[in-house]
Amino acid sequence: MHVVVTGASSGIGEAIAREWAKAGASITLVARRKEVMEALAKELGNRTQVVAADLSKPELAADWLAGAEAGLGPVDVLVNNAGMQIVANFVDASPEEGERLFALNLSTPLRLIHAVLPAMLARRSGAIVNVASIAGFVPTPGMVHYCASKAGLGTASETLRGELRGTGVRVVTVDPGPVDTPMMRKAVDALSESSSLASKMPAGTTDVLARLIRRAVDKDTRRVVYPGFYSARRWLAPGVAPR
Repeated sequence: MHVVVTGASSGIGEAIAREWAKAGASITLVARRKEVMEALAKELGNRTQVVAADLSKPELAADWLAGAEAGLGPVDVLVNNAGMQIVANFVDASPEEGERLFALNLSTPLRLIHAVLPAMLARRSGAIVNVASIAGFVPTPGMVHYCASKAGLGTASETLRGELRGTGVRVVTVDPGPVDTPMMRKAVDALSESSSLASKMPAGTTDVLARLIRRAVDKDTRRVVYPGFYSARRWLAPGVAPR
């Protein structure tokens, strides 16, 4: 099994790569930080390869794919995990920065899906994992661009699952709440300036989330919400969170 993980140099992406490597999969790590990924690849073993790529440019996002498949075979699982956050009032965030976020968080995942999907359909097998966020359904002041991008990815993911029903290609939508990563800690620090609740939100761990994601692919589970505390908030959040 060949698993591609974007945003694999740290945090959730690194944990996902470790989880599938433990299960015996071949792994392609995709991110910007080549040296960090090379160190991880050395830990994971011979069936791991590194692709250094700037995924914020959707038109170039899949240029590495042919080389990755030449090295480890057709992509069996694509994990769209790479992403960025802007934590600031909307009026203070530059349009250019917001557009770069949309490119990385939404446009590039769709480009990558488009690149791998025809071969998966031809084989009648494969899986696409889209790491969205509870921010896609919990409106969070100070994170307009991030919430919008994750709402878009989550909705696209669920729509695609409906389109692909019966084709043998599985789609899993992942909606993490706070999970202990450098990006989460940075966001919590910034949000805590305006809300004392930010630092008190229940948080999960990357290894547990990675395990849940792999199991969801194995069992063709539609959605992963983790920590489970946030499952109920999915329905309550739109009216409550902005306040």
